[in-house]
Amino acid sequence: MTGMSHRVFVVDSAEVPHAPDVEPEREALGTAASVELLRVNREEELLPYAEEASAFILWHHLKLSRAVIGELKRVRILVRNGVGFDNVDVRAAAELGIPVANVPDYGTEEVADHTMALVLALTRQLRPLTEDIARGNWRYQTGHACRRIRGQTFGVVGCGRIGTAVALRAKAFGYQVTFYDPYLPPGYEKAIGTRRERSLDDLLPIADVVSLHTPLTDETHHMIAEPQLRRMSRTAFLINTARGPIVKQSALERALAENWIAGAGLDVLEGEPQGLDLYLKFTNCIVTPHSAFYSHESLVEMRRTSADIVRDALLHGIYRNIVNGVQPRPPSCKADRG
Repeated sequence: MTGMSHRVFVVDSAEVPHAPDVEPEREALGTAASVELLRVNREEELLPYAEEASAFILWHHLKLSRAVIGELKRVRILVRNGVGFDNVDVRAAAELGIPVANVPDYGTEEVADHTMALVLALTRQLRPLTEDIARGNWRYQTGHACRRIRGQTFGVVGCGRIGTAVALRAKAFGYQVTFYDPYLPPGYEKAIGTRRERSLDDLLPIADVVSLHTPLTDETHHMIAEPQLRRMSRTAFLINTARGPIVKQSALERALAENWIAGAGLDVLEGEPQGLDLYLKFTNCIVTPHSAFYSHESLVEMRRTSADIVRDALLHGIYRNIVNGVQPRPPSCKADRG
């Protein structure tokens, strides 16, 4: 296949659409492929396109299972339009020889900035203060739980690109920063000027802020549940701008209701958007709609990068940001799967 004989489909959610069009993708792919937007509710709706698609670019709401991946006979690459790829059965794709890629670096600044915005809003009690103002009151005492930031301990769980960006911002605000990440090499803490904890259990009781920045995997699913929340300080805040199911929702609801912790800042929920009403009843909880990644610039960068990854794969046999370990053969010797 060469030129416009390639067909690339951008797959968006019909229920929670993200892309109004596919102009950034068309600009990036040029004459390499035609680009079409599919808004679907279920993965089975992709099956009519399975025989014709050279690539799919996937937004995060749609899950892609083994059953559908197995029907993608001509697909060269699947690209997750974002950092997380937990909505794609990457193991099944690997077994079928289909590389899966992501875009790991497009929104680093935005997510780190959003994390700090949640931390500051909780620490400075912005929600109770602004809600009290809306009731016609003018009382600084409403923010009685405000604490001085400088000297507090900021705990980062997962110190990759985003976790590191958050750590550096927290340091600038005067926090004493420590992190837990078993996958980073020894000495990384020296490179960024922080402390490092040997285990999550070591980090939780000493942190005034616990900020989560891990991917969602079998290992991190419900990594924060009742035992971990009970280890946290009663004056600590939990921040999640990573993936909702990292935190067990029922445990966090109880922690907020019974004041095991001081509050939570959440950009992601376990069953988003379900569960939102449960959190909004707590004045010590701030929720945003999975928007930490977003700025106009980051969205365009993410979409163009996804399309560039597809272009490199289709035209040059270059596969970037592969997350499932597949090393495809050059296009000239690659047969269709049948």
